[in-house]
Amino acid sequence: EVATRSRQTSPTGQLAEDLLKGRALEGVVPGVSGCAGRIVHALKVTSQPPSRLDPVTVRLVDLRAQPLHAQEVIDAVSGPEYGGLNVFLGVVRNHDGGKTVQALEYSAHPTALDRLREVAEKVSAEYDAQLAVVHRVGALDIGDIAVALAAAAAHRGQAYEASRALIDQLKEQVPIWKHQTFIDGSDEWVGSC
Repeated sequence: EVATRSRQTSPTGQLAEDLLKGRALEGVVPGVSGCAGRIVHALKVTSQPPSRLDPVTVRLVDLRAQPLHAQEVIDAVSGPEYGGLNVFLGVVRNHDGGKTVQALEYSAHPTALDRLREVAEKVSAEYDAQLAVVHRVGALDIGDIAVALAAAAAHRGQAYEASRALIDQLKEQVPIWKHQTFIDGSDEWVGSC
């Protein structure tokens, strides 16, 4: 059952508006806007565990200014049917290209969230894996998590390959830009695509 109205109930009797959290669904479901939090079941409201027959294989996709936590992406893809779960955290480091980083800020094009979702869906289908991915925007400090992703699959190889493909394709195809300021006063913009 696909949620199409904010007051629609799922097979378990929960209101769709209680299940649909996070700004990734704003404007998709009428009446849902300004939500905060995460999405566990992207567009499908279901009480069944995910499987290859279940089209919901991308469990969480978001861009946000708030700090990220690894446990969120782990929880989004965990399940007893998965023998491999791989997590990747991209962390802001204190140097780049031989220079000391003083400040860093990420900005995203208005289409970045949709593009991130497309990339995740493609990778999920290619590797038969459950995926969750969240990227920061705004100002970050050294040591902050800039991107958190998790891939879960029946076998470890699938999970490793899916997580690697997701981060590589995110960096290549999603319009998110990094602005670094160095301690010497210089700065640099690094684009993803």
